[in-house]
Amino acid sequence: MMLIDTHAHVNFNAFKKDADEVILRALKENTWLIIVGADYKTSKRALDYANKYETGVWAAAGLHPMHIHCFRAQSEDYDFQTRGEDFNYELYDKLAQFQKIVAIGEIGLDYYHIESFPDIAAVKSRQKEVFLEQLILARRRGLPVIIHCRQAHDDMLAALHDFKKGNKKLFPKDGIWGVVHCYSGDEELAWRYFGLGLIVSFTGLITFSRQWDDLIRKLPLDKFLVETDTPFLTPEPYRGKRNEPVLVSEVAKRIAEIKGIKIQKVAEATTATARRLFSL
Repeated sequence: MMLIDTHAHVNFNAFKKDADEVILRALKENTWLIIVGADYKTSKRALDYANKYETGVWAAAGLHPMHIHCFRAQSEDYDFQTRGEDFNYELYDKLAQFQKIVAIGEIGLDYYHIESFPDIAAVKSRQKEVFLEQLILARRRGLPVIIHCRQAHDDMLAALHDFKKGNKKLFPKDGIWGVVHCYSGDEELAWRYFGLGLIVSFTGLITFSRQWDDLIRKLPLDKFLVETDTPFLTPEPYRGKRNEPVLVSEVAKRIAEIKGIKIQKVAEATTATARRLFSL
């Protein structure tokens, strides 16, 4: 059985000492992975790791909305200081031309932390501006996007709708062109994303929360991917430990349980969709 962890951050400091061991552990279990950047430094590091392996490891380059601003980001899963990076189109465009870069991501909108900023409207405006620049980069390079959206779905849908409407020539006539990673919405919202040519992806969250059971039960097998968001969102029964790509099998296992089908079927469908979207 083969699986693809479509969103892993083994380029983060949590794996500073053993990233290659973690990658090899996944490959040994027939699990491929896409290492996803959050700023230029981690995007470059993702590419460096991907270039070490002939197959099974790829990278995505992008500037995460949280890394646009300089602040201390804290939640249940993380605690780190962001430096505040200005998006440099040319630098990211150079990364996008490498063979092992298979997506632009993660990019998007994140309103979870912005209440602490003195000018919230300015923060939202800057996030949208950087997001649109990266959408343009992705479409010009013919690469799919990995979208991050936290507490900003209304603005995200509006931005995507306007972008598609104003850039019709940059889009394929059919087929998917991106994924909303770590999907947090309901069924109605999911179909709105599908209508825009996107699919969704599930993490270990679904192993300890029943919030998405009904949605997963109803979704066609070709509308979603599986991921870990390593080192975050560790699935049951490993909660409390550092997450890693090999545990994407727990996400697939839970989806199979919810749908009442064999895990092999989930693995085959999500692997086929990931290979098609990212041209693996």
